[in-house]
Amino acid sequence: MTTAPALRGEGLRRDYGRPDALVHAVADVDLELNPGELVVLRGPSGSGKTTLLNLLGGLDRPTAGRVWLGAQEISAADEDELARLRGHRLGFVFQSFALLPMLTAAENIEVPLRAVGADPDARVARVSELLGLVGLDGHENQRPDELSGGQQQRVGIARALANRPDVLIADEPTGQLDSRTAVAMMELIGGLVHQQGAAAIVSTHDPLIAAFADRTLELHDGRLVAR
Repeated sequence: MTTAPALRGEGLRRDYGRPDALVHAVADVDLELNPGELVVLRGPSGSGKTTLLNLLGGLDRPTAGRVWLGAQEISAADEDELARLRGHRLGFVFQSFALLPMLTAAENIEVPLRAVGADPDARVARVSELLGLVGLDGHENQRPDELSGGQQQRVGIARALANRPDVLIADEPTGQLDSRTAVAMMELIGGLVHQQGAAAIVSTHDPLIAAFADRTLELHDGRLVAR
C-alpha cells in the first residue's frame, strides 16, 4: 500500500515587489515529504530556502500553488485553523531562534504544550525530557539573553519537538552550533523521523548535516534544480 505524503507542495510560487519589478523568490516548486523521511534542502544564500519553508509551514501564503499537510490543504486554511495545525502537527526551528525574551528556557519549550492544553504534569515531564535531550540541564531558568547563541538554538529545537509533530520544518537548525553539538541535534531530529515516523525538511549550508539526509534537494534562484 502506498503511503500518502506527510507534506506536499504543488506549483508553489512566491513573488515580491511591484508588478513591473517582481522578484520570484520561489518559482514553480513541486515537492513531497514522506513519513519517516528526512529531506535536506540546500542552496546558496538568497536562493529562496527560507521562503519555501515558510510556504510549506503555512507561515506565508503562496502567490500561486497549493500546500497539503497530509490530506488537508493548508494553503486554503484560515488563520485559526493554521494556528491549530502549527500547534498540533507542525514543528518549526527558526534561523533567528524566535524565542520569547521574557520567558525562561523551560517556559519557551513549554509554549507549544500550553497552546494545545497539555496536562500540567505532562508539560513538566516533557520539558524536563527535552532539556536533557538537547543538553541544557541546569539552564532551565535562564532567559534567552543569558544563553549563548548555540544554547538558544537548542531551546528552539526542543520547542519544535515538544508536541512530537508530524512534520518538522527547520531553517538552518545547526548554524550556531559546533560540529559535535550539530551532529547530536541531527541525531535527535533523525530519531523523531526514523523512529516515530515523522517527516522533516531541514535547510542547511553545512555538508556535515547533508550526510543525515534520506534525500537532498537543491534550490537555486527559487527553483529546485535537483531531486
